[in-house]
Amino acid sequence: MQITFLVDNNSLIGSCFLAEPALSILIKDEDKRILFDAGYSDAFLINARRKGLDLLHLDWIVLSHGHFDHTWGLADLARHYFEAGLEKLSHSRPRLLAHPLAFVTKRKGALPEIGMLIAEDKLSHQFELALTNEPVWLSEKLVTLGEIERVLDFEQPAPLGERMDPDGPVDDNIVDDTAMAYVTDQGLVVISGCAHSGICNTVEQARRITGVDTVHTVLGGFHLQKAKPERLDPTTDYLAALNLKNLYACHCTDLAAKIALARKCPIKEVGSGLTLRF
Repeated sequence: MQITFLVDNNSLIGSCFLAEPALSILIKDEDKRILFDAGYSDAFLINARRKGLDLLHLDWIVLSHGHFDHTWGLADLARHYFEAGLEKLSHSRPRLLAHPLAFVTKRKGALPEIGMLIAEDKLSHQFELALTNEPVWLSEKLVTLGEIERVLDFEQPAPLGERMDPDGPVDDNIVDDTAMAYVTDQGLVVISGCAHSGICNTVEQARRITGVDTVHTVLGGFHLQKAKPERLDPTTDYLAALNLKNLYACHCTDLAAKIALARKCPIKEVGSGLTLRF
């Protein structure tokens, strides 16, 4: 499997890749090409072009959840495919996999919309929608984790704004949050978007779904911003106990959290343009 960070909050030192407060990752596994999240803007498309990566022949688009920094780039991706059709260029019709609640309106404070910008029916004209809260195997070794169970006491739900349900607004615990896992001979590679469910809960879900206990690498956003000690300390201890080979903390993980994690875990540098192989 090959993983390329198409966009992250940071870019690699000495590189010319764009960065933005968002996340988008391209995954290649055998003959499958999966786009995991689409960032905030067209930055992921620009970086893909600079890396010489083809996004016109995707098999899957997987959304970690419905927030703006992971989905608003879908408008640019739809335009990319529209223009390919207009110019009669070869392109696929990807399947888009997401939790059914990823499309509902989300808001926070004075911000009228922090969720998806493109309605479900509009997006279905461009991509084949597959909406489920269950795990889905995309290849023999790569699986989406479905709706993540929140089983650890130190990673209980923390509402972020409101979600508009049919009966009105409710606290948004971001139940649409999901992630991915890849099975290697050395253990799991856990790929997180934002980990609103908690990065440790996410790892536990990956272990349950795959039946594999050993974890080789954890990467992606860990949602550790201004994390208090009662959250950060047990998170660090949990990840340290996994005896990981690599920990690539990015996107929604701030410097204080990275420093705390680095005291006990094998933190590695990550940013837009980074390619990893497993």
